[in-house]
Amino acid sequence: MKKFFETISNLWKIEELRKRILLTLGLLLVYRFGCQIVLPGMDSSQLDQLTQSTDSGILGLLNAFTGGAFAKASIFALGIMPYISASIVVQLMSIAIPYLQKLDKEGESGRKTKNQITRWLTIGICVVQAPAYLYSLTTAFGVPESAFLEGRGLDFMIPSVIILVTGCVFAMWLGEKISDKGIGNGISLLIMIGIIATMPQSFIQEFVSRTTDNTGGLMFILIEVILWFLVILASVLLVMATRQIPVQYARRTASGGYEKNIMGSRQYIPLKLNASGVMPIIFAQAIMFVPSLIGKSFNETTVGQWMEVNFQDIFGLAYNILFGVLIIIFTYFYTAITVPTNKMADDLKRSGGFIPGIRPGKETGDFLDKIMSLITLPGSIFLALLAVLPAIVVKLMDIQTGWALFYGGTSLLIMVGVAIDTVQQVNAYLLNRHYDGLMKTGKNRKVA
Repeated sequence: MKKFFETISNLWKIEELRKRILLTLGLLLVYRFGCQIVLPGMDSSQLDQLTQSTDSGILGLLNAFTGGAFAKASIFALGIMPYISASIVVQLMSIAIPYLQKLDKEGESGRKTKNQITRWLTIGICVVQAPAYLYSLTTAFGVPESAFLEGRGLDFMIPSVIILVTGCVFAMWLGEKISDKGIGNGISLLIMIGIIATMPQSFIQEFVSRTTDNTGGLMFILIEVILWFLVILASVLLVMATRQIPVQYARRTASGGYEKNIMGSRQYIPLKLNASGVMPIIFAQAIMFVPSLIGKSFNETTVGQWMEVNFQDIFGLAYNILFGVLIIIFTYFYTAITVPTNKMADDLKRSGGFIPGIRPGKETGDFLDKIMSLITLPGSIFLALLAVLPAIVVKLMDIQTGWALFYGGTSLLIMVGVAIDTVQQVNAYLLNRHYDGLMKTGKNRKVA
């Protein structure tokens, strides 16, 4: 514990890191304040039906990603998800569109152009989603007409669409500023802070349910918390697990040639067990809307009625079996497009490196591809199990649905992944300052 407080003290002593942390906390606070501001022209006291509609299911998960802004008809109701959708679309289009592939090879200038394309696409998605959200408030979520103080005419719709689009763009700007001037990945931090914001309320509901309904009491709450920490540990292992491929680098001689012998430096290529992160879960959840829509289209038949009922329940057996299979498929798909094993082999060959026992070039690429295929299978199965774990705990332990969402799936993996990434960045600052001290004085020096 003493070492922990010493580390916190060291964080505060590094002026640049202190400024970055304070800026990050300040911008996150601005985002949380914005999530509480209701759209002009709406009565916030009449949004109870909207809150009930987003308590569980897919809408509950979407509401968690926006930090509750979706259920409050806030100016940040669209959250940062349109930007995430635009990023996914641009990334997938990079496979087929030569222009985007060319941008990837242009370095920093290409990255800036690609980011600009993503921003404009984000605005386009917002322009479609904003009126759809406003229209759905009454038709899908049951918000009464009286909640619209001046009616739902153009004098309400046009300004509200502009505000929602601006809110998303402002959230995107906050995320980019955090990434540039703060600490951690800004966009991911906005999503994580939104998810964490709904956690206390979910836990309180579970606590009240256990203690008042005589369904286990404090002992069962303790068991749930212990199980939750074990799931977090498993998620950390999934995020951090890597397969290290040994690489031998040739040593350059004084004459400019290479000596390929045991005197060359040995390093490793870290291949992640789960190279695709949470993207397979996001893809699979987007596809899971389709079966219920098909069921609604053919609800006059027995099969259609069965699909409509079973695929609307995100904690049902049929839903989660299909969900798990799709996650495994998308894990292989996303890993294949994001881990360019052939490019890795070419880069390794150009830098004078080779894998012991494997010829440089095509053989190296095939070898890396084989290893990725082998480690992706257990990684995808593990990811699928984590994704369906909320449904398992709901059925076996009768946990409240809001609290169950924190036992796995996108919410937990995002929190774990973002926390690890942020801690690694903070740790890099600490190591860098320690390294400077060694180089200048030979001892750890105190930082003013």
